[in-house]
This record gives sequence, C-alpha cells and structure tokens, in this order.
Amino acid sequence: MPPSTGAAAPPVEFSSYQKLVVALLAFLQFTIILDFMILSPLGPILMPALSISTHQFGLVVSAYAFSAGVAGILAAGFADRFDRKKMLLLFYVGFLVGTFLCGIAPTYGFLLFARIVAGLFGGVIGSISFAIVADLFPLAQRGRAMGTIQSAFAASQVLGIPIGLTLATHWGWHGPFLLIVGLGLLVGVVIATKLQPITAHLHHAPSGHNPFAHLWKIGTNRRYLVGFSATMLVATGGFMLQPFGSNFAVHNLGIGLHSLPLMFIATGVVGIFAGPFMGRMADRHGKFRLLVWSTFACIAILVWWTHLGTTPLWLAIVGNCVLFFTISGRIVGSTTLISGVPQLQDRGAYMAISSSMQQFAGAVSSWVAGLIVVEAPGGRILHFDTLGWVVIAAMVFTLVQMRSVDRMVKATAAH
Repeated sequence: MPPSTGAAAPPVEFSSYQKLVVALLAFLQFTIILDFMILSPLGPILMPALSISTHQFGLVVSAYAFSAGVAGILAAGFADRFDRKKMLLLFYVGFLVGTFLCGIAPTYGFLLFARIVAGLFGGVIGSISFAIVADLFPLAQRGRAMGTIQSAFAASQVLGIPIGLTLATHWGWHGPFLLIVGLGLLVGVVIATKLQPITAHLHHAPSGHNPFAHLWKIGTNRRYLVGFSATMLVATGGFMLQPFGSNFAVHNLGIGLHSLPLMFIATGVVGIFAGPFMGRMADRHGKFRLLVWSTFACIAILVWWTHLGTTPLWLAIVGNCVLFFTISGRIVGSTTLISGVPQLQDRGAYMAISSSMQQFAGAVSSWVAGLIVVEAPGGRILHFDTLGWVVIAAMVFTLVQMRSVDRMVKATAAH
C-alpha cells in the first residue's frame, strides 16, 4: 500500500465553533452550486420565454464558468492581503447581486450580463472557503471538514433543483434565482455576525507586497505548479463524463426521461452521506490512501458502466450511486491533500488560481469529450466507451501527480 499522508488514528473531534464554520460554509456552497446548476434544467422554460436559440442558451451557461475562471486569476494577487471573512462577505454580496439581476432579467442580453456578474464573484467564493478551512482546520481534521462542504453539491441536486423547477413551473424561470437570493441573505447575515475574523495569514505576509508580484510568485512557484497540474487532472474526469451522462442514460441504458430524476435524486442522497464519510476515512487512514482506493474502485466501475447497453432501472441507479460514491472519495482525498501544498501566507492566492485552473480544465475537457463521442440517429451516444478509457488514463496520471503532492505535504509536515 502506498504511503499516505497521516497514519491511521482516531479523528480529532471538532469544537463547537468549528462545527458552526463547517455548517455555514456548507450552506454557502449550497447556494453557490445551486445557482450554477439550476440554469441547465431551466432551459425548456427559459428558452421559449426569451425566444433564444440553443447556441445563445449555451453561451449563458458557459458565461458563468468563463467569468469565474478569469475572476480567480484577477483575485489571486489580493487574496492574501485582507481578512478572509471580509473577502468572503464582499464576494458573496457581489454574487447575490448578480443572482438578483438574473431574477429580474427581462431580456437575453441582461441575463447574459447578470450571469457574468454572478460568475465574477461566485467563482472566487469556493477558493476563499477552502482557504478558510485550511486556516482553521489542521490536516488531521481537514478531510471531514471538506467532505461535509463537498456534500453541498449533492444536497443541491436532491433538494435545490426539484424545488427550483417547481418554482419555475408555477412562478416563471425568475423564481429559482430569487429563492437563492433569499437563502443567501440569511446565511450572509449569520456569517457576518457569527464568523470570527480570519487574519493569521496576515502576520506571515510581507508588508506592502505588490499584488501582481504576489500573483507572479504563486504562479511560477515549482511546488505550486505541481499542485495546479494535479488539480487540473482531477477536474478532467468529471467534466468529461458529466455533459453526456444524461443522454447516455436515456439513449444507451434505456432509462425513460420520467425516471431520470429518480436516478439523480438517489445519487444525490448517496452524495450527502458520501462526503462526510469519505472525509472521516481521509482523516483516519490518510488522504492519498483514500485517493488510491477510490481511484481503483472508480476505474473498475467505469469499465463496466461505459460498456453497458440497455439496463434495468434499479441496476442503473445502483451503478450510478456506486460510481458517485467512488468519485466522492477521489474529490475529498485530492482536495484535502492539495490544500496542504500552499504556505499560510500564500493560501488564498493559491486556492484562487487553483479554482481558475479547475474551471479552465473543465471547459477544455468538455470540449474534448464532445470531439470523442458522437450522437447517432435516434440519440444513441457512440464511443462512450472510448471516452471512459480516456477518463481512466487521466485518473492514472492523476495518481502519479498526486504521489508527488503527497510527498511534498509529508515533507512539509515533518519539517
């Protein structure tokens, strides 16, 4: 068994304040992820309402991701110069403003502008949140903290999307965005009143450092480049499979459109519990060890999944849930391990650049996946098995790169 970061040991329990921080950040991430995910399901309602084409709708969806990637780079030079709580509130307010503009958008052009605003602010919040986790939670506790926050993705899939679609059906497509703003205002008030200032990194940063020089230092640091490349490799697999997952389920596995929500809800329920469980396993048995176990299990499931034909609904649901369970282990293991790469005074900038690299890698991966698969007459997805082998190759390369990250983190901890 490969060496792992952290020996097997009983996890150190969270303090009451740490539990509050995790809960706040998880709920915050829930609103961010829901805002990002809700737009695609709204397509059948939104497109005729605004009289826009599929190309225009695709531009609205991608505008958020593109602006989020750019924002991460622009914010990196300033990310370590201020109290992280103030940074979090500033960008969260900007995100809520952008989402509110989506909720009142009367035209396509206005909506496109609103999505860019939401992406510019919302795309940086994740990196600030993970920097806060790395600041407040030692590596021995970090897996459970990040695993719980990661479960917000599954919660948004189980709770947020069905509620959002119900609102859109009865009150129009603006409704889900206004709901997110209302929830966001509540969590924003609690963060402002309950979260303590997070300033430890300011005591280690050189006074008056130039933000552009700081950005250059982070972006050219060889140690950090290893972490960035690992982050991009981790993002590759998920972004390759995700765009065509629903089409594959419907046209290749034979799952009816009316049964598709059941499959996603079941997967989301598994994800809600998988994140905290995998986080506990990471803290108990080691981050890299969890990543190795999850990767090989994921590869085994992918080989089977991507070669399936017509499949009973119950088997498709079980297979998809198991696949998502292993993916959760990879995300928690890799994210927690990568969080140990940057030094305290560089953590905000590192996380911001890492988030941008993830966005850009996801965009390229989705594009490459579109070149590999082909939609046959009738909708059947061809070469999905080939796409699976490409994703598996990326996973193997990820393990090689993560082995280097694991060695760096252990050497730093020993020093």
